[in-house]
Amino acid sequence: MSILGLKKKQPKTFKVKVITMDAEMEFSCEVKWKGKDLFDLVCRTVGLRETWFFGLRYTVKDTYAWLKPEKRVLDQEVPKDSPITFHFLAKFFPEKVEEELVQEITQHLFFLQVKKQILDEEIFCSPEASVLLASYAVQAKYGDYDPNFHKPGFLAQDELLPKRVLMQYQMTADMWEEKITAWYAEHRGIARDEAEMEYLKIAQDLEMYGVSYFAITQNKRDTDLLLGVDAQGLHIYSPNSKLNPNKSFPWSGIRNISYSEKEFTIKPLDKKKDVFKFYSSQLRVNKLILQLCIGNHDLFMRRRKVDSIEVQQMKAQAKEEKARKKMERQILAREKQMREEAERAKEEMERRLFQLQDEARLANEALLRSEETADLLAEKAQIAEEEAKLLAHKAAEAEQERQRLEVTAMKTKEEKRLMEQKMREAEQLAVKLVEQSERRLKEADHLKQDLTEAKDAERRAKQKLLEITKTTYPLIAAYSTPPAPPEPADFTYEAASMNSRLDFKDSDMKRLSMEIERERLEYMEKSKHLQDQLKELKSEIESLKLEEQQQQANLYSLHTEARGYVQEPVYLPHSNRNSAYMSQMAFFEEV
Repeated sequence: MSILGLKKKQPKTFKVKVITMDAEMEFSCEVKWKGKDLFDLVCRTVGLRETWFFGLRYTVKDTYAWLKPEKRVLDQEVPKDSPITFHFLAKFFPEKVEEELVQEITQHLFFLQVKKQILDEEIFCSPEASVLLASYAVQAKYGDYDPNFHKPGFLAQDELLPKRVLMQYQMTADMWEEKITAWYAEHRGIARDEAEMEYLKIAQDLEMYGVSYFAITQNKRDTDLLLGVDAQGLHIYSPNSKLNPNKSFPWSGIRNISYSEKEFTIKPLDKKKDVFKFYSSQLRVNKLILQLCIGNHDLFMRRRKVDSIEVQQMKAQAKEEKARKKMERQILAREKQMREEAERAKEEMERRLFQLQDEARLANEALLRSEETADLLAEKAQIAEEEAKLLAHKAAEAEQERQRLEVTAMKTKEEKRLMEQKMREAEQLAVKLVEQSERRLKEADHLKQDLTEAKDAERRAKQKLLEITKTTYPLIAAYSTPPAPPEPADFTYEAASMNSRLDFKDSDMKRLSMEIERERLEYMEKSKHLQDQLKELKSEIESLKLEEQQQQANLYSLHTEARGYVQEPVYLPHSNRNSAYMSQMAFFEEV
């Protein structure tokens, strides 16, 4: 076995992973491929023709480098990993995006890269501009704003604003979304490529747009500065300020740029101006600065020349493509409008159909209700007819009752008349009784006076008799002889006559007392009888009043029933005649 046979066989290919802004691709490359071969393969795969803006960037140690097209891939300081990772990015930026970016894919890649740089705060952007750029980004992603589809919270998963802007204001995510949506709603009708172009047109006016920064020193005393390289020229910044350069060298005013190891020399086109020198400590960074200067200067000179045939063809094709897409968008917009109108008409027809169905359902329900109402009304009519018959019968009965009550009322009037007559007779009788009573009282008083006089006379007679007896008794005792016959006879006659007069007066008194007692008893009996009659008359009058009230209540209730009403009975007030009866009864009670 030869020594050559012992050597390990070298592979003929190697793996490469290329990461673009929206995709990842893997390729199998030949060992002999140069950087240009790999770059052209990626451009063909992506469909990119404006290749002069882009490059393949890789990481080396603590910095980055761009793949050189004229050298083999494996001969450069690329990572030794497998697969080797490259980032397909914009290396140079246009001065005016709307004029220089022709292809839609070119615009899209620039849009994605600039958007990422703004969100990563590599490009400073004010809060107002950040919100406006976010609204164009939303328009490019979601299309026209539709409040029925884009509900609150639909941007919750999207990164649209730099963290610095979010931290600068004390606002919630919903508040930021509301601000972005307000701008987003105004971009209606803008296509995706137009929204991305509007985004780039705003971004190209930012101070840090398209600038690559490098740390440099101006002299051996190591005064720290920043070098900025962009499409306009070279700029010198203070370390703490990347927005406003201290000094600028436009490409049109630079005659030559050269470097020797760590020293850079910028020679102005005006020989009267001083040459500017600065230093960079890393050789790899110096080579990168020189690459960017050469590429940006070449593009600067290229923009000021007539476009090549290839670029003219690309612009013509892009113009035709834009016109075609515009036509398609217009057709699509018309179709969309027609479809929306058709959908609205369909929705209107469906709504009208539902409305008619509801109206039909309501009409059916109303018909059923009307039928039920008709049946119910028929039943009510039948019941009303029966009630009318019943009321007619009751009316007839009420009329009969009214007639009967009228007859009764007439009888009651007659009875009242008779009662009044009885009352008058009772009054007269009472007057007579009163007069008789007064007369009898007077007679009784006279009799009492006579009785008193009689008793007084009797007492005087008895007194006189006693006096006579006392005067005669001593005479009898003195003479102790019987009196002569005539004298005793005369005395006896006088005594007898006196006794007879006394007996006569006693009998009259007794008789008179008996008559007075009898008359008193008769008077008391008559008075009691009269009181009984008065009480009976009073009870009859009360019963008549109650009966009259009951009749009036019956008449009123019958009248209201005949009219179909039900009311409480009304008690009518007493008549004046009843009050007269009550006054007469009070008079009789006093008597």
